[in-house]
Order: sequence, then structure tokens, then C-alpha cells
Amino acid sequence: MARVYRAVSSFRPPDWAKRLPANAIPDSLVSLAQLPTPIHEWSNFPDIPDGFSLSIKRDDLTHATLSGNKVRKLEFLLAKALREKCDVVITLGGVQTNHGRATAIAARELGMDCHLIVRSQQSDVEKINCFPCTGNVLLDRMVDTGIVLAPYGGEETVLMPRAKKLAEELAARGKKPFIIPIGGSNAVGLWGYMTAFQEMMSQGLLENFDDIVLAVGSGGSAAGLAIANYLNGSPLKVHAVCIADDSDLFYGIVERDLKTLLLDTEVSARDIVDIVDGYKGEGYGITSDKVYDFIVSVSGSSGIVLDPTYTGKAVYGMIDMMRTQPERFKGRRVLFIHTGGIFGTYDGKLGDRLAQTSAGHVVDWTGDGFSSCPPMPK
Repeated sequence: MARVYRAVSSFRPPDWAKRLPANAIPDSLVSLAQLPTPIHEWSNFPDIPDGFSLSIKRDDLTHATLSGNKVRKLEFLLAKALREKCDVVITLGGVQTNHGRATAIAARELGMDCHLIVRSQQSDVEKINCFPCTGNVLLDRMVDTGIVLAPYGGEETVLMPRAKKLAEELAARGKKPFIIPIGGSNAVGLWGYMTAFQEMMSQGLLENFDDIVLAVGSGGSAAGLAIANYLNGSPLKVHAVCIADDSDLFYGIVERDLKTLLLDTEVSARDIVDIVDGYKGEGYGITSDKVYDFIVSVSGSSGIVLDPTYTGKAVYGMIDMMRTQPERFKGRRVLFIHTGGIFGTYDGKLGDRLAQTSAGHVVDWTGDGFSSCPPMPK
């Protein structure tokens, strides 16, 4: 049946998921993403290590302003909010959260308000009266999102307590709030990438690839893919490259989801997903010069734009593993899942970096003469 944008419909799980507990399977979803997203060869990628082939799943094309992996999770999460007749959504993340931006826009489209509680540095608080409208924050503010600056800290210790307190305050005003965790990564959002796996199966995933690679920042997408892969008995290997925190944290999230689905007695997280440390750099949202240069090289060669926080680090790590740890891969036919993040490139940092390089070119041809072209760099 054709998807109708913003329509809420009953959800029927894939056959391979029907053995899961009925109370763990969502009963509805709201159509927000433009699906299916394409899979194609990553043509003109610079310097793929010998022996490997590389393709890309374009989940950066799920929607214009909702772009990226988060919208798949939101289809299930916001359907639940609508079913519960909530009128305001609260979610968590960093200042330039992709998930927060997608949630804010989707909530507004569906007639709900949105508040984002974001980890901030002291420098953010000091400029609160002229808070920057760049990157994801620009879109957040365009859809009239409330942005609450919280100290830099963990989800359970810093952000979630504030979300619950804000929910109490809103409820006292007669609102009905719905809280979504960081990245939409919980037992409901998990289904976004379990169903994405089914979509990829229809695109030749099992026949054409040996390994899947993606970035992991909150754990839900990696958990959904890994669990779907396991339930299918697939020989594929799933790799998730940490762009924040560490593998122990994300293995714990996958274990939590396995327990929710009553699968924890038959398999462990470390059996179904390879979570890769070593490529987060100095931390979440902090990008090194070598990764910035890599991003510019990839986009300049292939036309595929990676973001500095998620996909840039993940692809950098994937290529480095192909060179230094090829045995870590199940085979040599690799599919990278592009989880979006395009608006994160508009926060000003990459622009400043590009201004110091020779990427692209600007020449002066404002004179009246047409007798000769100005010198072009290539």
C-alpha cells in the first residue's frame, strides 16, 4: 500500500519479527520519510583500499528538512505521541542535534510544540541573548522550538531529569507532554532500523553485500540493524563506528534492547554487532583537521557530502579499518549507511576550514573584456 505523507497507519511487522513479544511491537506509524532510499555504488570515492568494493545507502535522502536516520525512528515515536493525544514533545541532545531538529520540524508539522534540552558549554550560555542561528539551530528556531541550555553531562544524570521536570511544568499548564530520549533510541525508535533492514532486503542487501557500516551516536540505529540481521539469520556483519562515548556504552544499549525483546537469553550484543572505538577524536562534535580534510576530499571526488560529527568520522574510520584491519570485515563488499547530518555542515566551522584551503575556486572576471578567460586552477 502506498505511503501517504503524515498519515497514521497500522503497523504490521515483517514476518521474521513476528516471534517477538506482541507488547514490544508498535501498533502504528506516521509516514514522514520518503522511502525507499536508494542504494548505489559509491562512485569516484578517493582511494578505496585494494580488494574492497563500496556502496552507499542514501538515508541522507529521507526528507528535505527531516533528512537522515532519525526520521525513521520518529515515524514510530510520534505515532505513539499522537495516539496518546500529546500536544508537546520534549527531546534531548547537543546544541546542533540532528535528532532534535528532525523532531522539532516533524512535531510542528503534526501540530505539536517541541522543546529541546541540549548539552551546552559555558560559552553557549554567555551568548544566550544572541544565540547563533546556524546549522540545525537555524531550523529549530524557524519552527519556533523552545531551546533549553543544560550543563554538559550525561543523559540520565543531567538531561533526562530536566526533561521530566519540564514535563511536570507543562502538564501543570494543561499540556500533555511526550518525552523522547537522545537520538530517539529506545524500544519504540528501535523499529525504525529494523524496518529499514527489511527495506534493504528488498534492494538486494543479502545477495550483494557482506558488511554494513554506519555511525553510532545514540545506539538505536545500530541496535535495530543488528537485531534485524540476527532475526533473519543473515550472514552479514554489522559494524558501528563510535563518534562519541565508547563501545561498552553502546553494547549496553544493544543488550538493553535485546532484553526488551526477550532475546537476551539466546544472543548477546557482542555476537551481533561490531562496535568500533578509536575514531571519535576528542569527543562528540569535535572534529580534527584530518577528518575535515577527508570530508572535503570525499565530497570533491564523489559529490557525497559527509558531516563532521557523524558520517565524516564513521567513513574515515571505515576506510582506515579497510587498510589496517581488513580481517575485521566478513567479506569485501561493503555497504555504508549514510545517516544524514547535512545541516551540521552549516554551523560555520567547515566554512571557516574551507576558506583556508584550495577546495573549489573563486576568480575575478568582473571586467568588461571577453578576449580571454581569467586563469582557472583546473
